[in-house]
Amino acid sequence: MDEFNRASSYLDEPANSRLFLVTSKSITEDIIREHFTAFGEIQDTWVVKDKHTKESKGVAFVKFSKSSQACTAMEEMHGKTLAEGTKPIKVFIAQARSSGSHRDVEDEDLTRIFVMIPKTFSEEDLKETFKVYGDIEYAIIIRNKNTGESKGLGYVRFHKPSQAAKAIENCGKTFRAILAEPRTKNSSADNDYFSNPRPEHSGNDPGPSSYAFGAHESSSFGPGADAWSSDITRCLMVSTRAAVTQEQIYGLFDLIPGMDFCEMQIDQYGFSKGQVVVRYNNLGSAVYAKEKLNGFEYPPGNRLSVTYIDDGEDRTSPVGKMAMQLVAAQMMSMVWNGPCGAQLMKTSAGYTAPPVAQKARVQTDVALPPLKKLLSPDGTVKERLFVIFNPSPLPVDVLEDLFCRFGSLMEVYLVPGRNVGYIKYADRKSAHDAIALLHGKVVNGVKMKVMLADPPKEESHKRQRTY
Repeated sequence: MDEFNRASSYLDEPANSRLFLVTSKSITEDIIREHFTAFGEIQDTWVVKDKHTKESKGVAFVKFSKSSQACTAMEEMHGKTLAEGTKPIKVFIAQARSSGSHRDVEDEDLTRIFVMIPKTFSEEDLKETFKVYGDIEYAIIIRNKNTGESKGLGYVRFHKPSQAAKAIENCGKTFRAILAEPRTKNSSADNDYFSNPRPEHSGNDPGPSSYAFGAHESSSFGPGADAWSSDITRCLMVSTRAAVTQEQIYGLFDLIPGMDFCEMQIDQYGFSKGQVVVRYNNLGSAVYAKEKLNGFEYPPGNRLSVTYIDDGEDRTSPVGKMAMQLVAAQMMSMVWNGPCGAQLMKTSAGYTAPPVAQKARVQTDVALPPLKKLLSPDGTVKERLFVIFNPSPLPVDVLEDLFCRFGSLMEVYLVPGRNVGYIKYADRKSAHDAIALLHGKVVNGVKMKVMLADPPKEESHKRQRTY
């Protein structure tokens, strides 16, 4: 299509400066410009049209000159109506064409920045410096695990994407501010205290070209490698999106012999960061735990992420590297040829897995109504909801359990390969009640955006997939 023949470099410079709009088919480029000009310099707008009929497909793009302008427009215009009688528009930051990814760009991916700072900076200094750009959720300085000394690197998380974008655009060049790698792209990026996504520099400032920023940070380690630690170590970082206690993680990882300690990471406000440090007294147990429990669902529906972190040992010598590789090879052989899953028990030592309380299929802080019966999917659809999941969709059975509680639920449909889905109701009130209670909430560690989908036609639904 002509709409997509523009150069990728033009579309993606600067990053996150292009908006993706879902609109009514009657919305024109002129109408879009009229409503979006107020947010900054628009470099281009285009409505995607059918190449045969030339009719709008109800999809459009807006390219701004700055990321902060695009983010502000997204925040202000999402859900607004551009013309009388048309449906509210949906506004998202468009995925970079060069990324090769079909993953939606979520607001959470755009609020955290990574900066270089003086080693004398405290968290308060970091907050004080960047609060001029907006409300700060937290500021963290990356420190050496053993000495506690600052590495001259830090993270700042804002409440809004536009605030983070303004900070990147306007802060001093010495901070070398960039958007931090999204947490869901690489599980190791979740560790703010122990990770170092940029290589350490020495001597005089070598300049920007010496650093591997953004998506390139992990490329040098190869597929599957931890972006901030290419070594196998005795120390693991366990990341979870569902609420778990230190005792629960301890009980799970203590099934593997040799655990030294297990410690929940707490933020400055006393709340869990969703991360637990586990250390073993031998390399083999750590390798076994990493390979067996990374991706393990605990509680059900919540996949644990397990990555290596620095354990303070020096493995730079050839002998140290050979020893590590030997132990790793031996343990990997045991992992893939030995017991798995439910057999992770210390039977040889007389231990068995500690009892785990049965968890509810739906886990959330929201006070949910009681379960109600699902209706036949062959009835008349009165309202459809559009749901965006971050980081990944919930299982269909969990969604049915969740959305049936408002009554008149007919069907749940997940779009293959996308983090979105549709919820169909036979009653509009039920759908609106679901939006009011669930929009923006976290269920089983997954954050959901729940909104009205395109108005359905009043016709019998014959289970045809016409999404």
